[in-house]
Amino acid sequence: MLRSHDTSADIGMSSFRPSLRIPTAENRQLRLTRREALEAGAATAAVSYVAVPGAAVAAGTTGPGARSSPVAVQLQVNGKSHQLSLDPRTTLLDALREHLALTGTKKGCDHGQCGACTVLLDGRRINACLTLALMHDGQAIETVEGLAAAEALHPLQAAFIEHDGFQCGYCTSGQICSAVGMLRESRMGMPSYVTEDLTRARPELTDVEIRERMSGNICRCSAYPNIVAAIRQAAGQRA
Repeated sequence: MLRSHDTSADIGMSSFRPSLRIPTAENRQLRLTRREALEAGAATAAVSYVAVPGAAVAAGTTGPGARSSPVAVQLQVNGKSHQLSLDPRTTLLDALREHLALTGTKKGCDHGQCGACTVLLDGRRINACLTLALMHDGQAIETVEGLAAAEALHPLQAAFIEHDGFQCGYCTSGQICSAVGMLRESRMGMPSYVTEDLTRARPELTDVEIRERMSGNICRCSAYPNIVAAIRQAAGQRA
């Protein structure tokens, strides 16, 4: 029979007894409840949020309506020099389209995923939506408008027409500019992910090579077979 005055000892529960601590004056001064800790943290966060960004907003340096001081940028586009005064946050794509009226370069995804905004920078293909205009002050930029020589089409432009390498045409300027840069890379001996023989001075531009090298340019109309055929033809003409 269990004795009511010593039940915990009889059932082996003595180890679960809480230890008794005698509070001292020092303990009382250092004691911090969970509520007090949360309140202190919230107060600190509020001060940081109000004081620092508040000063920045007052100075006009942050927020969706904030304005930055314009900067002078000289863009060399298609052999012509353009002196512009731009917001430093202006992308190269917006500078070309909105400030120079070169609308052949298209804004598709605005995230560097579709390739519609491809232009050539010192002969190298880049996505104009992912770079700021002021980063390319004085550099040679070539858009689809600058590929033709007077009335004579660039070999890639002519090949795209001959092979019907487009349907809606929205991605075509980016496809052509990208292909120009890709063929230059190939002539320089740059391999791709699918290049089998890395000892060759110039990788053979098979259909597989062309598809891999052009994989950053999306055609939502799926004109890929004709695009590949056009590029293959232009490659033989040293486009």
